[in-house]
Amino acid sequence: MQMNADLSRPATVDSAALAWVASPMAGVERRMLERDGDEVARATSLVRYAPGSAFSPHTHGAGEEFLVLEGVFSDETGDFPAGFYVRNPPGSRHTPASAPGAVIFVKLRQMAPEETASVRLDTRDPALWRDLDQGRQEAVLFDAPWERVVMLRLVPGHAGAAETWPRGAEFFVVEGDVAIAGTTHRAGAWLRLPPGSSLTLASQGGALLYRKTGHLG
Repeated sequence: MQMNADLSRPATVDSAALAWVASPMAGVERRMLERDGDEVARATSLVRYAPGSAFSPHTHGAGEEFLVLEGVFSDETGDFPAGFYVRNPPGSRHTPASAPGAVIFVKLRQMAPEETASVRLDTRDPALWRDLDQGRQEAVLFDAPWERVVMLRLVPGHAGAAETWPRGAEFFVVEGDVAIAGTTHRAGAWLRLPPGSSLTLASQGGALLYRKTGHLG
């Protein structure tokens, strides 16, 4: 299956408009944003776990990265409520489950082989955040030569300057609204910009964004 698989092209998906599609495991459903492959695929998705559901044990040969959006996600390493950011490096293995149910934004098979460390961060921790210019705040979740991942908070009425991304950028709107080139994107919107793209982010009501840069160059 190929869906938004050409990384040299921009892509925008309103995940809230997509139907939930059953996965091979009962009680686990997906909204696919980008995919290159079949059941083992380079993929970006929303995954929803029904209360009491679980996925069979599996190994992530090229890594897994996810942000918990709702509920509580669990595996052998702990319980991760909404707001947690997790990176499982290539070769890691776990058995995902959720007692109360959960929704996660997840990226599969997109890590560099150099990654060896796990990451577990609570993005709600005030100590992670720092003030930027123009009414923005940033929490750095991962920073390496091959990519940088942050949470970005925009205050209501934010109107920033244009930014250019030489090695591409990817955004997921977690909360609020973002206007780009006159189009407003609300919670659940996912955008991917190829290398060399420029954009200006504005927000009428404020926003919380996941942003990954440097990984598409």
